[in-house]
Amino acid sequence: MTPREVFERLIDGVTHGRWDELPGLYAEDAVVTHPFDPTGGPLAGREALRRHFAAGAAMGLEMTARDVVVHQAADPEVVIAEFAYGGRVTATGRRFTIPNIFVLRVRDGLIVESRDYADHLAFAAATGRPAGLVPATGGLRRGRASG
Repeated sequence: MTPREVFERLIDGVTHGRWDELPGLYAEDAVVTHPFDPTGGPLAGREALRRHFAAGAAMGLEMTARDVVVHQAADPEVVIAEFAYGGRVTATGRRFTIPNIFVLRVRDGLIVESRDYADHLAFAAATGRPAGLVPATGGLRRGRASG
């Protein structure tokens, strides 16, 4: 698969809730960083990604990807994808829109490195978790969640 096809499969898996399939898109030693996540460091390896996606599955979200634009970088292994998750928290009905930029490096059809610039504070606000996250970051809040 090309880097673009891998991204398309990734976003399709997230938006259709196929969380258990997503780790298979990553190399065994893949590294994923979330630069805007104030609570954690990089995810290293497929098993860490499996746990990450299992946590995503447990959040009870319905999501779509909106306004998807994929840019091919000069490096043939790299694609940059801009999009927004539009969604709803199933337990509360709360709706959200969260902008994202993913920078994926794909080698031999697998993601070997990814930098996912998602607004983790907006996800926390939309899902109501964890209450201490916003104060711990000085009260900063980006994105938008509506109830």
